[in-house]
Amino acid sequence: MRRVAHYAAELALVSPYTPMGRVIAIANQKGGVGKTTTAINLAASFAAAEVNTLLVDCDPQSNTTSGLGFAKDPGRISSYHMIMGAASAEEALLTTELEQLWLIPSHKNLVGANLELVDAEGREFRLREALAPLRDRFQFIVLDCPPALDLLTLNALVAADAVLIPMQGEYFALEGISELLDTIDRIRQGLNPGLGIEAVVLTMFDDRTNLAQQVRAELQNFFGEKLCATTVPRNIRLAEAPSYGKPALVYDPRSKGAESYIRLAKEIIERQALGTGLRTSDLGPQPAAVSDQAVAPAAGGIAEGAEAPAGQQGAAVEEIPAADEMDKTA
Repeated sequence: MRRVAHYAAELALVSPYTPMGRVIAIANQKGGVGKTTTAINLAASFAAAEVNTLLVDCDPQSNTTSGLGFAKDPGRISSYHMIMGAASAEEALLTTELEQLWLIPSHKNLVGANLELVDAEGREFRLREALAPLRDRFQFIVLDCPPALDLLTLNALVAADAVLIPMQGEYFALEGISELLDTIDRIRQGLNPGLGIEAVVLTMFDDRTNLAQQVRAELQNFFGEKLCATTVPRNIRLAEAPSYGKPALVYDPRSKGAESYIRLAKEIIERQALGTGLRTSDLGPQPAAVSDQAVAPAAGGIAEGAEAPAGQQGAAVEEIPAADEMDKTA
């Protein structure tokens, strides 16, 4: 734990004091981009900065809950009970291995919440109202959203101050970004005027490929300073840690994955200290992969037969070395 203490001291130097917690939703409707890994390890890194942090599992798959070492328990109070008004957020709190990290677990019944909330009064504000009594207790509240733009994600975005968007450095990761940004903008206009984009972070990033570099360049042109300088690499320890019910910071603090999330937490804390906010209206031209000409009006995705991103056509992607040649150092 000496290494964890070292990181805690480093983060504490940049950790600002805020009277009320900052709510950050980890959202991207595309699955497999590292939302849960980011939620767990970013929250753990905030807690390592010696500030009270709450992690809320809003995904019916409950991977954030199991990733912190909590087995399935049908009788346990969860985010489902909290959203449905059957229990308070205070009653759902669980302590974790990290002294200043708390968890509100998920439950498979959240799958049905999308249907149960359809006709409910104030359905979009359930999570925000439930978390309101806790905002002065936690400096950071991290929401792990499901991979869909459904009522659960809507509740998280209405409750949030900002959205952190994890993205892979691959072409398909760009396809749904316009739909997500449109959703954020609509929520700002009608439900949560203060909602902004905290940052965009590249996950499972391999900077040895031309494609990853091209995707990063497209995102840099579009998001500008909101694209994090920190990237999260593919890392064995990050993949192993959830099976042990631990954040990477606890499982192996010397791993590249743990160190990258420490840097990400530091970068976000510094951004908060500087007070840099971003609205979707402040963004530059859309990335070539999601330009207006390529987006289908009905689906919000890429139109069939759309051209590849500028600079990508005919570009050769560097081959990743064979498995026995890859660097496996964690």
